Amino acid sequence: MSLDDSLIRPFAGLRPRGVDAAAVAAPPYDVLSSAEARQVAIGKPWSFLHVSKAEIDLPPEIDHHAPEVYARSAENFQRLIAGGVLRRDSSPCYYAYRLCMGEHVQTGLVAVASIAAYDSNRIRKHEFTRPDKEDDRVRQIEALNAQTGPVLLAHPDSPQAEHLIASVTDSMPVADVLADDGIRHTLWVIDDAQRIAAISEVFGAMRTLYIADGHHRSAAASRVAAARRGGSHATAGAEYFLSVIFPASQMLIMDYNRVLRDLNGLSEDAFLAAVGERYTVTASDARVRPQRSGVCGMYLQGRWYRLEIQPGLVPASDPVRRLDVSVLSEQLLGPVLGITDLRRDTRIEFVGGMRGLAELERRVDSGEMALAFAMYPTQMADLMAVADAGQVMPPKSTWFEPKLADGLVSHLLD
Repeated sequence: MSLDDSLIRPFAGLRPRGVDAAAVAAPPYDVLSSAEARQVAIGKPWSFLHVSKAEIDLPPEIDHHAPEVYARSAENFQRLIAGGVLRRDSSPCYYAYRLCMGEHVQTGLVAVASIAAYDSNRIRKHEFTRPDKEDDRVRQIEALNAQTGPVLLAHPDSPQAEHLIASVTDSMPVADVLADDGIRHTLWVIDDAQRIAAISEVFGAMRTLYIADGHHRSAAASRVAAARRGGSHATAGAEYFLSVIFPASQMLIMDYNRVLRDLNGLSEDAFLAAVGERYTVTASDARVRPQRSGVCGMYLQGRWYRLEIQPGLVPASDPVRRLDVSVLSEQLLGPVLGITDLRRDTRIEFVGGMRGLAELERRVDSGEMALAFAMYPTQMADLMAVADAGQVMPPKSTWFEPKLADGLVSHLLD
C-alpha cells in the first residue's frame, strides 16, 4: 500500500521545543469561552490559546470570526515558530499519546488520517455539522496552513496495534504535562523506520475508523483539501488530517445530562402521571446515577426518582432510536414537555458528566431550572453501530473525557 492510499500516515509534527511543553499546551479551542481563555492565558505568552483563540489578544468586543482574528492567529503561530518555541521534526514520525484522568488511562497514536478515507466513509461519522462552525475551522486551517486541533478517532480493538504503541511508552517522553484540570498528557516520538512501517501496516488493514469528537475539524479539513486540489495551493499534506486514534475499549464516554426550565404548563402531579405512563417511577432517597441502559435519574422539587422505560417502548433494532437519549426525547421531552428541537429550544440545556449530579441539583434547587434528567452514558458500541448504519446521533449524545490538548503536536500542510 502506498502512502497515497493509506488510511493513516506519519508526518513531521510541529511541537514544543526549548520550553516546557506545559507552557504551550492548552485546552481545545471549543472547551473554553473567550472570556475564560483570556483569564487562563494571563502570564502565559507561549500558550497555544493565543493561536486557537486569538481573539483574546484583540479588543473584547471584536467578532470572533472577524478576519483580524484569523490574521492574529497566524501571526501568533508564526511567532511561536520563529522563536523556536515550536519546531518541526526533521522526518515523518508517529507519536504515542497517553491521557490519564484519575484511574482512567488511554494510550493512542497521533497520525494524520486520510481525507479520501473520510470522504468514502471508511472514517465514519455520527453527527451532523453546522456550516458556520465548518467555515470557522476552514478559515483557521487556511490562515495557518496547518491543522492544530486534533480529531479524536477510535479504532476497533486490535491487540497488535495496542502492543506496537505501548512498546514505545517505556522510553523517555518528549512531553509530560499535568494540566490545570488534573489531566496528564504524555507524548512520545516514534521515529524508528521499522516500527513506523509496522504501525502503518496494522492500521492500514483496519476496515474502518470512527470519529469520536471533531466532526467540524474533519469536515473542514475535507473542504480545504477539495478546494486545493489541482490549484496552485495543492499540497500532499492537505489530503490528510491531524488525528489521535485510541482503541475503542479504552475510550470513556460520560453521561450528557439534560436540565429543563419548566414542566410545559403541567402541575407536578400531572407531570409525574404522564411520566408513569411510559416509565416505572420509583422515588429515591439518594442520587440516581443510572447503571444500565433503559434507566435514567430524574430530579424534581428536591427529590430524585429512578425511571425505567416500560418494555416494548424501545425499538431494539434501530441503532439511533434505542439510544437512551433518543428514548427520553421520544417518550418524554417531545410528547410531554413539548421539546422537539434540541438544537434550538431554549427551554433545555445540557450538562456534561464531569460536573456530576450535584450540578443538576444546583441548577434545579436554585430555581433556574425545574427539572433534570441524569442519563446513562452512550456506549462506544452504540456510537459505532450508528456510524456503521450511516445514521447520526441526536444532539448532545456523547461527552468524551479526557479531552486532547491543543499545541502538543500540529500538522503543517506543506
